[in-house]
Amino acid sequence: MEKVEFLILRNLLHDEEYLRKVLPFIKNEYFEDSDQKIVFEEISKFVLEYNNIPTKEILCIEIEKRVDINEDQFKKLIHLVSHLESIVVEKKWLLDTTEKWCRDRAIYLALMESIHIADGDDKKSPDAIPSILQDALAVSFDNHVGHDYLGDYEKRYESYHKKEEKIEFDLEYFNKITKGGLPNKTLNIALAGTGVGKSLFMCHVASSVLLQGRNVLYITLEMAEERIAERIDANLLNVPIQEIVDLPKQMFENKVTNLAKKTQGTLIIKEYPTASAHAGHFKSLLNELSLKKSFKPDIIFIDYLNICASSRYKGNSSINSYTFVKAIAEELRGLAVEFNVPIVSATQTTRSGYGSSDVELTDTSESFGLPATADLMFALISTEELEGLGQILCKQLKNRYNDPTIHKRFVIGIDRAKMRLYDCEQSAQQDILDNGKDEEYDYEEKKPKKTFEGFKF
Repeated sequence: MEKVEFLILRNLLHDEEYLRKVLPFIKNEYFEDSDQKIVFEEISKFVLEYNNIPTKEILCIEIEKRVDINEDQFKKLIHLVSHLESIVVEKKWLLDTTEKWCRDRAIYLALMESIHIADGDDKKSPDAIPSILQDALAVSFDNHVGHDYLGDYEKRYESYHKKEEKIEFDLEYFNKITKGGLPNKTLNIALAGTGVGKSLFMCHVASSVLLQGRNVLYITLEMAEERIAERIDANLLNVPIQEIVDLPKQMFENKVTNLAKKTQGTLIIKEYPTASAHAGHFKSLLNELSLKKSFKPDIIFIDYLNICASSRYKGNSSINSYTFVKAIAEELRGLAVEFNVPIVSATQTTRSGYGSSDVELTDTSESFGLPATADLMFALISTEELEGLGQILCKQLKNRYNDPTIHKRFVIGIDRAKMRLYDCEQSAQQDILDNGKDEEYDYEEKKPKKTFEGFKF
């Protein structure tokens, strides 16, 4: 029976279409037989240098030039090359078989490396094992190397009309400004002063997403896991936060049991010491949750960005705060892209922005590099007057989903006792909203509100 490796070498030497598809994904170490590994190395080297397939004669000459083989091995290699004849094989089957062989070999090698790490024969940390195994399991033939503007117009047109998967808010105006919710692979930031409601906002949105039947990961670096859970209890169990401790155990159990019946989602809360964890730790946590609990979040909350660490810079290094906070923001956004989820976090206002009734982007604490990286950034503003009305003012600062001048400012209701936010009556918005522009699209009617009539000369 012909081995897969021999079949692969045959087709690499005689089928250019096959070679172009598989060569980027095959590694030298996948070949167990040293002779086959050398033949593959020479084919790969020639293709990279001359962008063409070598003949068997060229392959023999290149092998003869090697200084790492003896006379006996040279004869065996020439014998191997001479038997690499052209053969007709069903192409789809050959590609699938090659892909499976690459994945199987990658998994085997990853397992061997993991054993060496566990035995202490490798300098890598045991924490690297889940990542090594995950990379091996992810091996696949992906030929997409970019969007061909002229050639891929049909795919582009379809993408314009494809409904993007989003995490919806239970707050009307946040859905309006985001065109229906938060898309995956994004970083979304709430800007507020101390005590205004950054954590309250994130706990409320986390609660609402859980009730949608979604999986939620809440990472806290500020408060203990129990304090975050207590806020979410107040929100979901409809009990003032001060009264939760007085609930009888049976009543508390009944409320949580009834809540579990309403959702298929899961909420995981993970605490890290302040300024000790970065995107690398969060990635390891996600891999660990996937392996141990089969848990994959639909959205991640990080409370909050400025007290995260950076995987690229040490906190006590001499870099400035602009570079440090921007690095954290970039790493978190990279995490959102890698795991295909939206990330929601928060940041503090500067001293001048604290207590201000009209916060600007320049009031971002520590680094203006943060709003440069975020996809959505909005301020949560509280004044004595708003506090008396049980409201909080939201102001868009940056928005990649929609025109930020539409509904630039709006108010939402806030119930601090039950850690909840809610929509205010329309009359509450009259003096707040910026209504200079119409919405570009009517989502209820599913048609444009106004049609482009062409340029006027």
